[in-house]
Amino acid sequence: MPHPMPRILSPAVRGKLRGVHGGGHRERLWPSPWIWVCALGLAGSFGLVVAPFSAPGAVATTLVAAILIGALLVVSTPTVAAADGELVAGRARIPLGLVGAAVPLAAAQMRSARGPELDARAYLCLRGWIPGGVRVELTDPADPTPYWLVSSRDPAALAAAIKAGGGRES
Repeated sequence: MPHPMPRILSPAVRGKLRGVHGGGHRERLWPSPWIWVCALGLAGSFGLVVAPFSAPGAVATTLVAAILIGALLVVSTPTVAAADGELVAGRARIPLGLVGAAVPLAAAQMRSARGPELDARAYLCLRGWIPGGVRVELTDPADPTPYWLVSSRDPAALAAAIKAGGGRES
């Protein structure tokens, strides 16, 4: 069963959180260069399937596959942001007023956090090609999600923006 998305906040909670505005960190978790190379190799393999029948068809198939795979990579690239009183990780959003400690994690810590230390109830916005990340504790007692684990190329800046926007010290 997929992890449930964070719930919509009640008007009472939204009213309580008005005026909480954060600093600013925003990044897209773009695929690394080796992912793009693999995508081109995959597109080329589609062309190889058609090559015995038609050389122009193989080129056309490769181009169409490259465009489609590239479009899928772009569309599936999540945004991570802590700004305007809100933490955004992919499609999930939560007001910074409901966020606790934000702990930046180096590569080794992130491996452990998404492996043996992982809580199955946690919300994950991970990309395997990004070694670092941030563990963000949630303080909403009505939310069963204990924390978010979010990939980031600059975990310290993301954690600082969360703290500046209303999160607690790590």
